[in-house]
Amino acid sequence: MNGNTPYAGLPGETGAGQRAAADIPDLSSAQKRLLHRDVSRIAARTREFLPNEYVVDADVSNGMTGPEVTVAVRPPVGHAVSAGFTPDLEEAVAAEEVITAAERDEVARGLAASAALQVKQAISNNVRPTGK
Repeated sequence: MNGNTPYAGLPGETGAGQRAAADIPDLSSAQKRLLHRDVSRIAARTREFLPNEYVVDADVSNGMTGPEVTVAVRPPVGHAVSAGFTPDLEEAVAAEEVITAAERDEVARGLAASAALQVKQAISNNVRPTGK
């Protein structure tokens, strides 16, 4: 029963639970540059929405199904928030961007709002109202 699943692995080639190298898409150097540029744009756009006290960072890594993008925000207080996704590389073969401008703005706005909410929740119990 376990031998007919893609997670059983190939004897002598791929361990159980691992993907075969042929299943993971390879990025060309141009696609890598575009992906890193687009991720940097998401981080920069997120920084535009937030004060300087928030730390924003982005990363591109290789996941089980190909490249994975993570953009994270560390607010001055509260928990860090992040957005991680796998870009669709098939649509970006002939395009000049891997992540569209609309997607970049959506991720940046969502992260900024989530980070601001983390600060609000972290300090809501510690702030005494000055008047009624």
